[in-house]
Amino acid sequence: MIDPVIRMIRKTTLFFLFLAFAGAGIVHAQQYNMFKAPTIHKVKHADRTKFHKRFKDIKWTGQGLYQKATIDHVPTIELRARLQTLFGNPTQTLPDMVGKKNFRPGMFVEFEYWFVVNDSIPMMVLDVDGPFENGLVYVGASRYIDLMPEVKRTLSKELMGVKKLGDFKDYFYSPEREKWFLVEYKNGKFSHNQISQPKGLHFPKEDMK
Repeated sequence: MIDPVIRMIRKTTLFFLFLAFAGAGIVHAQQYNMFKAPTIHKVKHADRTKFHKRFKDIKWTGQGLYQKATIDHVPTIELRARLQTLFGNPTQTLPDMVGKKNFRPGMFVEFEYWFVVNDSIPMMVLDVDGPFENGLVYVGASRYIDLMPEVKRTLSKELMGVKKLGDFKDYFYSPEREKWFLVEYKNGKFSHNQISQPKGLHFPKEDMK
């Protein structure tokens, strides 16, 4: 397992890089009433541009999403399989990020799920260190900080309520280990095998540092 200090630095760096990549500003969404049972809808891969345009002025934050929940203690690789069952494929994975403007080494994530809660509140979750850690990284709209704990509790409840894990296959590059991995859940088994750099995933040398 990755050194605890490096893990903390990576998680913090990943969080702030993600905020910078997502953009900053002040959200102008309409005031939303308190709710008891949030509905969480995944943003499809094809709708990423629409999501960015709709929430381009959002101010992202992790506040309100880091109160401990059951899913924080579950291996990320298992959460990925639970997310697959509940929401289908991620909004984007590492191959979708290659070549993007502002792509940085700290953004070598395995997967990202983007959500819209109750049709108006944006939220994103992503892995911390591919298949090697527990839990997820969360970011949401600063305007709705007070609502985020309930959103996370609902997400945790729905994920842990999944009875059958979904098969998936992702690529992950670990800058700390300087290695590529094929991360899978298939035929009831998890695996994260070291592989050669996948064809078509060519990073500029500066991105691999």
